[in-house]
Amino acid sequence: MSNYGSASDEAVFCVDKLLELMGKDEQGVDGVSKIVRRSIGPGIDPLNLAGEAIRDARLTEACRILHNQRSALSGLGAKRFVAASLALELALHESRLMEVPVLFAAVEGELKLVLEHAGAWLDRHNGRNASRF
Repeated sequence: MSNYGSASDEAVFCVDKLLELMGKDEQGVDGVSKIVRRSIGPGIDPLNLAGEAIRDARLTEACRILHNQRSALSGLGAKRFVAASLALELALHESRLMEVPVLFAAVEGELKLVLEHAGAWLDRHNGRNASRF
């Protein structure tokens, strides 16, 4: 089991590095807002699909879905989600199926936190429902 839970709350969501790269001016914030919206757009749906794949014993597909979601959210500084997701992926790869329910619940909890924090950030910067383009 991982001790990802010991990571600080700042590791839930942090786009400071993105803002540094894209600029902290209005144009940079707009660009980061688009990235955040695009990254969290699918919401919890990919995790639900991974859960269905696990229930159907399609573990390779579940790992692929988890990997893609982890990749999409890693740029948002979602270190806790990334660690939890990686722990679940490894358990699936190593057929440690007894650990899967607890790890899946941890991934779900961390994902909800990322979505909540990212949504709040969007509300403060250009609005959550601002145009994507």
